[in-house]
Amino acid sequence: MRILIFLLIFFTWLAYYSFIAVHTGLRYLDEPARLFWLAAYSLVGVCALISPFLYRRLSENGWPNPFVKYAVHTLIALFLSQFLMAAVMFVGDVLTGVKALFTIDGPAISRSPFVGQLAMLSGGLLFLGLLYGVSRRYRYQVRTVRVPISGLPKGFQGLRIVQLSDIHSGSFDNHEAVRRGVDQALALRPDLILFSGDLVNNRADEFAPYLDIFAQLHAPLGVYSVLGNHDYGDYVRWPSRLAKEENLKRLMHYQRQAGWRLLLNESVTLHKDGDTLTLLGVENWSGRASFSRYGNLNQALQGTPRDQPAILLSHDPSHWTAEVVGVHPQIVLTLSGHTHGMQFGIESRWVRWSPVQYFYRQWAGLYQQGQQYLYVNRGFGFLGYLGRLGMPPEITLIELVGSP
Repeated sequence: MRILIFLLIFFTWLAYYSFIAVHTGLRYLDEPARLFWLAAYSLVGVCALISPFLYRRLSENGWPNPFVKYAVHTLIALFLSQFLMAAVMFVGDVLTGVKALFTIDGPAISRSPFVGQLAMLSGGLLFLGLLYGVSRRYRYQVRTVRVPISGLPKGFQGLRIVQLSDIHSGSFDNHEAVRRGVDQALALRPDLILFSGDLVNNRADEFAPYLDIFAQLHAPLGVYSVLGNHDYGDYVRWPSRLAKEENLKRLMHYQRQAGWRLLLNESVTLHKDGDTLTLLGVENWSGRASFSRYGNLNQALQGTPRDQPAILLSHDPSHWTAEVVGVHPQIVLTLSGHTHGMQFGIESRWVRWSPVQYFYRQWAGLYQQGQQYLYVNRGFGFLGYLGRLGMPPEITLIELVGSP
């Protein structure tokens, strides 16, 4: 009930302030033209407001055709733009209210057309930017990271790991573009390939059309994977518990067909040049209560040497601070994904920002605490927003080096 009340208030606020932004920004137009644009915006704006609900329903049951898919995603881009417009207009109203409190004499203070135009400009730029980001969703970027590992066995000095994460194969619509991304990963000549979860959006069969492409991934030390929160089918209404369980079994089967070794709260020992290194993999475990906790790190650690460095695959980066850092010092490197960098943000020499940072302390890139490291991959695929703006899809090359 509280969620419904919150959504009602939020959507009422959003509809009101986004309309007020357009109404105020068009104040200088002639009346017939102004009424036309207000009516046009109202019609499209209402469609945008319901687009998140359309997306959830259609994405669960499968898109009827590409036109509907792209139309709904365009409306979602407009919905996000409405939010920015409403926020700018709301701030303008707050400032106007503060000014009115300190204005004793003089005419009543009304909304400024400039604020409305600024809101419309901000929303318009965001809308165009989000549409542009759709063209960037397959522009894979290789990020190379060198991680110093204390006690790294000599045989693993210079080990090249390719990390992939958040493939979300149910969102793909271009086989050749995906193939190019896999070819980029293979061109890095990795010793080991690790996948940190979310192979699909909801259903195992989303991966079937791309199985042959991802089956091309190979490395001398193997390809290993774990499950992410989307892999369990938790966000779909299943006809029965058995149907949901069968879906998960089918997803596991597809990974075996691709030649991947799925780690389910377990460990494996890697061998290279006479030395060994422990690799751990846990099912999804989140430090945030809104996400699932299927993982069992203690189970995965059973029988592993405490005096040997270990690498952990765990989908959700919040697991690192909740159960790894300071608790299991032998886990020197954790590899996660999940955040996607929200597929939107700015990363430059001077600025590093994404809305996801308000939800996750560790949201993209390399983090260190003591001699323990976490790397958060920005994701290979995309979900929800059918694009990437300022946050390219990522293929990570991690090179392990010894640390004194």
